Amino acid sequence: MIDWSQVAQLRDDVGVEDFDDVLDIFFEEVEEVTARLADPAPPKKLGEKLHFLKGSALNLGFSTFSDACHRGEELCAKGASAQVDVSEILATYTGSKKSFLAGLPNAFPHKRQD
Repeated sequence: MIDWSQVAQLRDDVGVEDFDDVLDIFFEEVEEVTARLADPAPPKKLGEKLHFLKGSALNLGFSTFSDACHRGEELCAKGASAQVDVSEILATYTGSKKSFLAGLPNAFPHKRQD
């Protein structure tokens, strides 16, 4: 669900001191978009939103969530956006976030303070 080697690479790239800020920005931006997806009205530009989420997820190692977004993005590209299971994508994000936050304290000696 989480690619911890990608998380470690990102942490090394941005530095330990800025890692929590990167996490805050990630969660803020992703949750803004996922909130729009959760709206009962069909989201406009669904493929673009899924593309954004896919890229953000890849950067932070949310591999399962990224894969779900990719599948939805491909459906949109084929003109089948009505077949995208948005609830599955949202559930995958929720599960990935839970797994990430639970595993983060064990992944690095630096502990995130929420």
